[in-house]
Order: sequence, then structure tokens, then C-alpha cells
Amino acid sequence: MAKVLIATEKPFAPAAVQSIREIVENAGFELALLEKYTDKAQLFEAVKDADALIVRSDKITAEVVEQTQNLKIVVRAGAGYDNLDLEALTAKGVVAMNTPGQNSNAVAELALGMMVSIARNNYAGTSGSELKGKSLGIHAYGYVGKGVATIAKGFGMKVYAYDPFIDKSIMINDGVEVVDSVEELYSKCRYISLHIPANEHTKESINYNLLMSMPKGATLVNTARKEVIHEDDMLRVLSEREDFRYASDIAPDNKEIIANKFEGRFFFTPKKMGAQTSEANINAGIAAANQIVAFIKEGDRTFQVNK
Repeated sequence: MAKVLIATEKPFAPAAVQSIREIVENAGFELALLEKYTDKAQLFEAVKDADALIVRSDKITAEVVEQTQNLKIVVRAGAGYDNLDLEALTAKGVVAMNTPGQNSNAVAELALGMMVSIARNNYAGTSGSELKGKSLGIHAYGYVGKGVATIAKGFGMKVYAYDPFIDKSIMINDGVEVVDSVEELYSKCRYISLHIPANEHTKESINYNLLMSMPKGATLVNTARKEVIHEDDMLRVLSEREDFRYASDIAPDNKEIIANKFEGRFFFTPKKMGAQTSEANINAGIAAANQIVAFIKEGDRTFQVNK
């Protein structure tokens, strides 16, 4: 009997766990739980005899992978998977997957919510501005970017997008104006909603030149990863442009400097909040369970990320 382990330092909602259990046990598998663990040794012990693993933001490092004996698949319940050591998993013959699209509406709503908050001066009682009629650039038009476009159009924003990996016709059919470069996107748009992954090509790629090219009253909204921002450049931009604002769904490493110097011009969530809705929590967990069952029973590798 295959053993499926849910290893979550930050647990799924009880309803999500119950749904996962039903899927796993109906498939004839065993479900094990490791929740709110406080030491790596607990994770090391739990993964030893697991055939499949479901995690959230838990770090599956090479050290963790070394402890496994039967592991065949790891599914990150969410879109980003930089918490998985793909090289170590691949070397041991373990398939890694994510669950793209399951958290997308939650993240898209958060992005627009942060735009509203910062446009209204974080509700400090002073006069702000409206989103209607403002230009919004979507940097990466995946599931979340598409969701942001849909909501933003409801606000009456003029939406642009750049994504060299997405067929332009998809964006055009969504009523989005496609631009041909990152530079053009930033220079055109007062608001930028950032959705690129963190990898060797994108880390610190959002830099001084890009940010300084944005129009007057610019706001960058980051619901991706903090690593894609060049933080020293962001400090420089905030220092040189009193009109520039920054909202991020995870505080940067230099948050204290920003808080001390640029009061009212930033908004940072206290922890990663993009997927923190009951709906996203359940959707991602169910997707992870279904993908494990499909992989073990049918060899389905649709969402594999370490091909």
C-alpha cells in the first residue's frame, strides 16, 4: 500500500485535510500527517517510508531527500516550487510537481487589494487616488496574471501585459494590450503587477533602470517572490522618487530601512498571504492529492516540474 505523507509546518485547513484523506484512501493508499513540526529531525523521520509527499512552503532540501527510501513523488500545493530542491529530487528519481492555477484567484484578488490600499494611502485618512483609468502592466501572464487582468478591467484600468512564453492571441482575446519588451511595459504603466518566478534569470532583475522608467505616481505590486527585486536598487528609487510606492506580499529583507525612511509609501504583508484563503487552501490540497493518485496509478506526469 502506497503511503502519502502530508508534511506541513503551516497546516492545511481541516476541510482540506479531510478532502485529501478521502481521495487518498479511496484510491487504496494510506495517509500520514506531520503538522506544525518544529524540528528538521521530525521531517527526516516522517519521510523515510513515504511513497508520496504533499507540502506547502516546506523546504524539501537535498538533506531531506537523502532521508527518503521509497519516495516517488513530491507535490508542492501551490504554484511556486522554489522550496523544492529539484536537482536532488531528480538525482534520486523523484518526480516533483506543483499545482498551477489553484491559488490564482486568491493571489489576483490580493494584488488588486494591495493596489487599492496603496492608492488610498493605506487608509490613513488622507486623500488618495482611484484605479479607474490608470494603466496597469502585468509582468508574466500566467494563471495569476490572467486573473489580475480580469479584475483590473472591472475597475476600469487600461491593462497591458508582457510574457514571451504566452501566445499573444490569448492576451489579445482577453482584451489586454500586448507589449514587446519588459522595458516597454514598465515605461507605459503607472502600476505594475509582478508574477515572474524566482530563478537564475529573474533574481534581482527588477532593477533601478526598470523602476525609474515608470511614469509619475508609479506603484510596483509584487505577489511573486522577494528575490526578483534588486533591493538596493529599490531603496535608491524610493529615495530619488517621492512619487514611487511599493507593495509586496512578503516583506523585503530591508523592510526596516523602508519603514523608517518612507512612511506611507509601502505596504508589506506580515507573511506570504497570496494563497491564504480557505478556498485556495482546499483547492491546492485536493489538486495535489489527485495528481499523486494519477501519477501512482496511471503514470500521469502532467504537472511535473523537474523534467
